[in-house]
Amino acid sequence: MRTAFIFPGQGSQKVGMGRDVYEDTEIGRSYFKQADEIMECDLTSIIFNGPENKLKETRFTQPALFTVSVIMGRLLFDKGIKPVFGAGHSLGEFSALTIANSFDFETGLKLVKCRANAMYEAGETLSGTMGAVIGLSPEKVQSICDDITKNGSVVSPANFNAPGQVVISGDIDAVHSCMKNAKGCGAKMTVMLNVSGAFHSALMKPARHSLAEILNSIEIRDADFPVFLNVTAQPTTDKSEIKSNLLRQLEHPVLWSETIENMISYGTTRFLEVGPGKVLTGLNRRINKSTLTKPIGTLNKLNLCLA
Repeated sequence: MRTAFIFPGQGSQKVGMGRDVYEDTEIGRSYFKQADEIMECDLTSIIFNGPENKLKETRFTQPALFTVSVIMGRLLFDKGIKPVFGAGHSLGEFSALTIANSFDFETGLKLVKCRANAMYEAGETLSGTMGAVIGLSPEKVQSICDDITKNGSVVSPANFNAPGQVVISGDIDAVHSCMKNAKGCGAKMTVMLNVSGAFHSALMKPARHSLAEILNSIEIRDADFPVFLNVTAQPTTDKSEIKSNLLRQLEHPVLWSETIENMISYGTTRFLEVGPGKVLTGLNRRINKSTLTKPIGTLNKLNLCLA
């Protein structure tokens, strides 16, 4: 069986996630302790006790998901389950690259901390939002965005998640206009997302400098196995390509549907969603109904995977 690890992004967080690995594994306790030190706050308490609104803040959400996801990935490795390929949705790309040994946990969390803070601050500088469009083709959503941007507004596709599911990102008024026009063009549903900024759009440009600075200060290694990158939907192990695409990812869309299709075409027969939630498992069903995907977000799920 050719197994790929896929790692979730923002939106998969849940108060209490990872408590079992903290209580029952040495690596869990060790990584949570490191996370508190690197974050210079009691991140463990925020993850386990909330409140939910605090965990939803980008500056805490991203480090929290990264920490829990990497622990689960390390535990799978310790149990002898190793991937042929890896990928991660937005933030999850950092988890995938940590498991692929492009950088260690400490370095990865420092990157994620910087990214989360920079994205949060960019959202404060250039206010924006995001929304999901259900039931239209990617081409139609792109066309609707292009029409709105003719007046100088910023709005563009941010996540091509699955057939008929595209997330858009940009100026608040522009996103609302796109959602209205999408409904007029036959979209089954439009949903505003509860986010603090216009992620994966040109409005994230203010975050670029901080992330570039830290990326230039660390050592990134060639990956131990191919990781499919968000910006290209193609596999790579090359450290230079990884570095440049982590920066490009801020302002460019996540090509998730194409990524999964490409992973299947490269011979993946089983996906493990490594980390909290089942968001990617649900997307995989929409992308390819025959795909075998198992969510591995708890020790119980991990042990069932071994059975």
